[in-house]
Amino acid sequence: MNSDLSFLGNSEPSQARSSAFSSVANSDVELLDAYSRAVVTAAEKVSPSVVKIDVAHHVSTRRGERQAQGSGSGFIFTPDGVALTNSHVVHDASRIQVSLNDGRHFPATLIGDDPATDLAVIRIDGDGLVAAPLGDSQQLRVGQLVIAIGNPFGFQYTVTAGVVSALGRSLRSQSGRLIEDVIQTDAALNPGNSGGPLVTANGQVIGVNTATIMAAQGLCFAIGINTAKFVASRLLRDGRIRRGYIGVVAQTVPLNRRLVRFYDLAVESGVFVVSVENGSPAQRAGIREGDMIIELAGMNIAGVDDLHRLLSDMPADVLTTLVVLRGTEKVSVQVVPEESRN
Repeated sequence: MNSDLSFLGNSEPSQARSSAFSSVANSDVELLDAYSRAVVTAAEKVSPSVVKIDVAHHVSTRRGERQAQGSGSGFIFTPDGVALTNSHVVHDASRIQVSLNDGRHFPATLIGDDPATDLAVIRIDGDGLVAAPLGDSQQLRVGQLVIAIGNPFGFQYTVTAGVVSALGRSLRSQSGRLIEDVIQTDAALNPGNSGGPLVTANGQVIGVNTATIMAAQGLCFAIGINTAKFVASRLLRDGRIRRGYIGVVAQTVPLNRRLVRFYDLAVESGVFVVSVENGSPAQRAGIREGDMIIELAGMNIAGVDDLHRLLSDMPADVLTTLVVLRGTEKVSVQVVPEESRN
């Protein structure tokens, strides 16, 4: 009797543990399969739009002029062959050649580039070109799955995956201007990835891959697609960016909900002033570090992209009103934007 009880007492928990381990293992496999499917589906959706860009530059040396070669990535975003890439990939290039994933090659022309945001627009002429779907970078969340596609070290069509590590970063461009609202990701990027798309699990482009910190691991950056869409529209229209300048380093942050309700604000986020440049229009207007910009020229501002758009559409040297939240106070100041020097 005792031996029977002992036997029953040992076998049932053992079977239960085995069943539980099997259930956990199956659950892990299902999660990994779902992750793999998400990456594969997103990559396949965007891959026809991703391009490899080869460029030539004329370089002056002591022995005369020679031609230097370089490469990068980009992606088509209109069916007629307009593509986005980084300014540092194509700036001052004497020749631009584009290769598609299907093996076709095209010469490309530079429509315009903007070193201040490290973005450029090029155009190719071809049939059956596929435009990548563009998303909304303001809807991103930290921890969200993202996929980078590009041509690192010339290895065409390389896919890496990771997460959004942080939002609202600032990155200094080669022109010296800070690029605001940059996406930080741990999706692996290498030289040659520059200009390629950063993609969500549903296959929408939400960033333009632009930089890595070479001495670190998993510190990679992409320019938000909302910034890229605005810059591209201006480059297509004017060939360059005419932007106003007030002289603040800033980032997009959520507003205090109590202040939103108290002042009946139309926006729930604003532009937090991190620092004010000496001698700038902002400093002359009395804008301070810690101010939250919520309105310019009577227009609501929900983030840095809104501020850049309004300043770009605004004539320089014209007095305008800027509204900030300073602590719990709502303050109006008069500012005279200047034309950007970058």
